[in-house]
Parts: sequence; structure tokens; C-alpha cells
Amino acid sequence: MDAAFPLQQNRLLGIGLRVGAATSFAFMGAAIKLSADHGVSLPETAFYRFAFGLPPLLVWMAMTGSFGAWRTQRPLAHLWRGAIGLSTMLVAFSAVTLLPLAEASTLSFIAPLFSVALSALFLGEQVGRYRWTAVAVGLVGVLVVMRPGGTHLDPLGLGLALLAALGVAGVTITLRQIGKTERMPTIVLWFTCFAMLVTGLFMPFYGQTHDAETWAILIGLGLSGGIGQLFMTSSLRFAPVPVVVPFDYSQLVWAVLLGWLLWDTHPAATTWLGATIIVGSGLYTLYREHKLGRDRARERAAEPL
Repeated sequence: MDAAFPLQQNRLLGIGLRVGAATSFAFMGAAIKLSADHGVSLPETAFYRFAFGLPPLLVWMAMTGSFGAWRTQRPLAHLWRGAIGLSTMLVAFSAVTLLPLAEASTLSFIAPLFSVALSALFLGEQVGRYRWTAVAVGLVGVLVVMRPGGTHLDPLGLGLALLAALGVAGVTITLRQIGKTERMPTIVLWFTCFAMLVTGLFMPFYGQTHDAETWAILIGLGLSGGIGQLFMTSSLRFAPVPVVVPFDYSQLVWAVLLGWLLWDTHPAATTWLGATIIVGSGLYTLYREHKLGRDRARERAAEPL
């Protein structure tokens, strides 16, 4: 937790912010698909995600008095985090344009399970058999959604969705390392500026003129993405991780609803079954992390001074 923003116990507010984040990200996903339907290129979509997402960030910084967030002790670490994060976002955007919203959202939920595996590989963390089992069960859920050999879903989209989930896990590991010395506002600000600068380099080649409807979609994309990121971060100021993270899965409800309203798509029974398996394994992993954290806290408290 950012030292500049101590935890204020208000679990109901924390949950509300997390639901707001999940809702915002679902609308961002819908806006990504709509922008592709309107002929907006991927570099443009990514650029406007950050360009129109910057104003909410600046307002939030003004409200919290964190304009010193640009100061950093580790600029190279931010560049590395930015490269991984932006690459992952571009892959995720591509997956969303190729898959129905419900399936794309479902496969994104495997990211926390990938994080468990990466933490063992790169951070040397001890991962017990229960959490490894949860990872294996989650992968079974992925196979159920993908239905190898018998699915109408775009194979490239499925592959990109899994690659994006792996990228999100990599970002999570990177954030855990950077977060030891850097404040969360600093991480968010540097990533936003980095991504906007890099994607802006492509605008002379990919930028187009758009009609009012397309501009409205792009503005909505940026605002929903920026607000969702701020809601997600702010939720942790008011409630612990185990309390708010389960509400991330409410994004699936919105994805199904928006997919039905905008594209008349209906998730297959296997998608619901796979989502249940993935969500269940994710919640169990969260429970194990919480339990291990409490056990370690008790052990430290029992140590003689």
C-alpha cells in the first residue's frame, strides 16, 4: 500500500470502487470493439486510451495532492514496466476485437493464476501443492472455454487472449518489485505518459479523421479506461485485497450484457462452465494467499523480541 495513502477502513466504499472499476473496464472493452467496427486502427485506439484517460488521472492527482508523483528513484524500471504493460495492452486490445466480450473477459481471469506460476519462477516464492492445483484447475477451465477442435471462436483471438493474460501476470510481478520503492501514483503516471508517447509516434502514420460517433466512442474508451484504473487503485485504500478482488469478476456480467445489447452475442454453455472453473480456482488462490499472509503475520508476532 502506498505510504502516502494509508488504508482507511471502509469496506463498503472499497467494494463499490472495485465494482465501478470492473464496470468501467467492461465498457472499455465494448468501446475497443466498437472502435474497430468503425475502422479505427490499433495504434490509434491505444493512443486515445491514454490521451483521453490522462484528464481523470490529473484530476485525481489534484484531489489527492500527489503532483509530486513524477519524481522517481527508478526511471529505468518504469520504462521496463511500461514496455511490458503497453505490449500486453496492445495484445489484449487485439484479442478483444477478435473475440466476443464474454469470452475475452473470461480468459483474462486466468491472469492471477499465471501470476502464481511466475512468482515461483522469477521471485523464488514458495508455491504449495494447493495453489499449483488451483492453477491446473484454472487451465482446465481455459480449455473448456476454448473447446479445442470444436469452437467457432477465432483461434488467433484465443491465442492473443492467453498471451495477454500471461502479460498481465508479468506486469503484476513487475509491479510487486517496483512497488517496494515507488508510490502507486508514480507508477500510474509514468506508465500513462510512456504509453501515450510511444503510441503517439505512430499517429502520423495511422491517425485518421473520424465522424462524431467515432470520436464519442474513443473519448468513452479513454475515460472508462482511465477511471477504471483509478477506481481499481483507490479501492485498495479502503479495503484489503481479499475483500475487493472477488468483485473483479462482476466484469463478466457486464461483458455478457454489453455483448448481447451491442452485437447480439450469447455465450455458449461451455463459456459459462469454463468461467465458473476459472473464477472458482482464482478465488481459491486468493483465499490461500490470504491464509498464508495471516499465518506469516502470526509467526512474526510470536517471534521473541
